[in-house]
Amino acid sequence: MAKSSGKVTFKDTVATYERLLREIDKGKYAPVYLLMGEEGYFIDRVCDRIADTALSEAERVFGQIVLYGKDTDEGTIINYARQMPMLGRWQVIIVKEAQALRKPEQLSLYTAAMSPSTILVICYKGKTLDKRTQLYKHIAQKGEVLESVRPRDYEITAWLGDFIRSRGCTIDAKALGMLTDHLGTDIAKISNELDKLLTYLPEGTTRITAQDIENNIGISKDFNNFELTRAISEKNMSHAMLIADHFCHNPKDNPLTVTISALFTHFQRIFIINYKRWEAKHKNTQMPSDAELSALLKLPNPFFLAEYKQAASLYPNRKVFNILGLLREYDMRSKGIGGDSSDDGELLRELLLKIFLE
Repeated sequence: MAKSSGKVTFKDTVATYERLLREIDKGKYAPVYLLMGEEGYFIDRVCDRIADTALSEAERVFGQIVLYGKDTDEGTIINYARQMPMLGRWQVIIVKEAQALRKPEQLSLYTAAMSPSTILVICYKGKTLDKRTQLYKHIAQKGEVLESVRPRDYEITAWLGDFIRSRGCTIDAKALGMLTDHLGTDIAKISNELDKLLTYLPEGTTRITAQDIENNIGISKDFNNFELTRAISEKNMSHAMLIADHFCHNPKDNPLTVTISALFTHFQRIFIINYKRWEAKHKNTQMPSDAELSALLKLPNPFFLAEYKQAASLYPNRKVFNILGLLREYDMRSKGIGGDSSDDGELLRELLLKIFLE
């Protein structure tokens, strides 16, 4: 059974999630599941897989009970879990929104001695159960714990590539960049958009392009943070200002805080390349290989490395330091710190001009 210790990473979450699905599909069920954490996608998928497979359709009528933390209490959950199934080998008790329970630790009265004919699924979304509690220790020892961690920016792209391949498709690097740039790291949201996209695409489509993303999800393939950072890398001021103008007219789809965050990551990566080049020249160290450099920069796809190398040649670290300072300044101004009355469009245009004039 699952035993958890230390800090859980997104990679750990994916590994546990995939293992649980494999075991569930083989009909191997634990007596209790604790599905907890910030990323709701994996919690929902494991819960749904148990709900769909543990019982037949006829058995579900009497043997599957769904409770909600805000509408129930620990005693009711325990009473249901201790009942004998009316049909079949077992019953399934699903507790959704378990984080709303007033005293979830009381469930340890059940997990200390569980019914062999019950599968208890506890969905504890948005937070994690205290690992020092008896409830957590019982479940980690006798059942399964999935701690659902949200991915970092550089982790989401690889996962999405695998996710899309599992659907029988591939996706162009630019199209993938557009998705993650626009939707962030909310896997549930991205998965929902991809499900809709795959439904809309013509039957037999095996490759998703930037045009597909624009046509079906509504993300512009020409006016996005992905294209803005590229224009800056190439010192193409006119194109960057054109993108900024589009952002000004579509502020809800292009929030300034997200753009500044993308620019900050962009110039951090340029800084690292410049520093590695300086080390190779002045400390007689070997320049990292392209694969090593891509990993060091945490690039979503090695495809983007050429752009960063070019940008590093145009933006020495003397300029990069100043630009990072500008980004911090405009981030604060965009949040109203300092009493700035400029709108986001004005701030973005002003910021870009200063970057190009550095």
